[in-house]
Amino acid sequence: MRLRGTRESILMALETLRKNKLRSGLTVLGISIGISMVILISSAINGLNTNIAQFVNTLGTNDLWIFQFEPFGKRPTTEELNRKKMTYEDAVAMRSLPHVVAVDPGLTIQNFQTGLGSVSVKAGTHKIQNTILNGDTAAVKETQDIELVDGRIWTDAEDQRSAKVAVLGHDAAEDLFPGQSAIGQEIDCGGSIFTVIGVLDFQPQPFGSGRNTQDNSVYFPLQTFRQLHPEQKDFWITLKYDDPANKDVVIEEVRELLRVRRAVRLEQEDNFAIFGPDSLTRLWNSVTIGLFSFMVAVSSVGLMVGGVGVMNIMLVSVTERTREIGVRKAIGATKKNILLQFTVEAITLCLVGGLIGILAGALFTLILHYAVSFLHAALSTTWVIVAISVSCLIGLVFGIYPAWKAANLDPIEALRYE
Repeated sequence: MRLRGTRESILMALETLRKNKLRSGLTVLGISIGISMVILISSAINGLNTNIAQFVNTLGTNDLWIFQFEPFGKRPTTEELNRKKMTYEDAVAMRSLPHVVAVDPGLTIQNFQTGLGSVSVKAGTHKIQNTILNGDTAAVKETQDIELVDGRIWTDAEDQRSAKVAVLGHDAAEDLFPGQSAIGQEIDCGGSIFTVIGVLDFQPQPFGSGRNTQDNSVYFPLQTFRQLHPEQKDFWITLKYDDPANKDVVIEEVRELLRVRRAVRLEQEDNFAIFGPDSLTRLWNSVTIGLFSFMVAVSSVGLMVGGVGVMNIMLVSVTERTREIGVRKAIGATKKNILLQFTVEAITLCLVGGLIGILAGALFTLILHYAVSFLHAALSTTWVIVAISVSCLIGLVFGIYPAWKAANLDPIEALRYE
């Protein structure tokens, strides 16, 4: 009997929708807009999360970064900026630790606020600007899992004798030597001549489909770079360890080593930072909290408007069907029957609006996926279920008062109603 009553209530709700198409359409419009915004924004965030995960994976597996402070997610304090810098000798000492596969102390000339370099590089009649300069040991190939499309990385022997060789980023090679191989060619950087021995593959980037600023880079052996820019002393140490299971052990060993080398007393805090690519993931997760808050705020407006509209149409429906309610009560319908009927009608109205919103959100997601290919927007099953649940909850919350009002009508007065 309960299932039969529920089915009849759903059919009555659909009949109400059919008889009052315009009024019903305007009523569920707010809910449809709110739900479609939930689907669209969650799909965009889902795609961005995928991009970030792929980008973090390309930064190197089983890697740790050691610097004087952690630069992600916050502005460094005065104390952090004044800390003793990491040294080349610190990196050399780490190579003897258990579980450590490779260590690369790197130096970079780059504006980290804009992501661009500040150096010009020439090759014949061609010139590139805003180029990023990097100085690394031969271990950079292992620590950063970099791929070359042509040539090779310098050797330890070339690094120690400050060989005048360089490896170009993909875009730098194409711009300096269009239509020809860069291997064996010479470039002019800072008035010094270097021979190109390698060209890197494209560097990944989490956002955008244009050029990655990292592809406009020139890489030198570390000792060569130090001769070229002796003023640069901010070493960024990248350490690769053997197994993810040993991460905590490696961090603790590096921490103990650096505290001894930097003469940190027992009661003092570390004056350095050890972190990894997962720091970017944590930073992004903190950003997505803001995005989800925005999504909730935007969609809540539409859902509240839709909910008020549903309450309004249900109150009008109760008024229009007062005599019908009186007849049903006269032939034996209880308050519970009437309450169930109108509550289910309200939920059905909201569910229809939610389904329309889901279809619209899925369509917008499909358009976004192909219109902005780098975004990789993808529909989330979890948020579809959440959208349906919220739609039903809106119907329950905003439909319960009209249903209660209908259930408490006096049958005698209802039968007299014209």
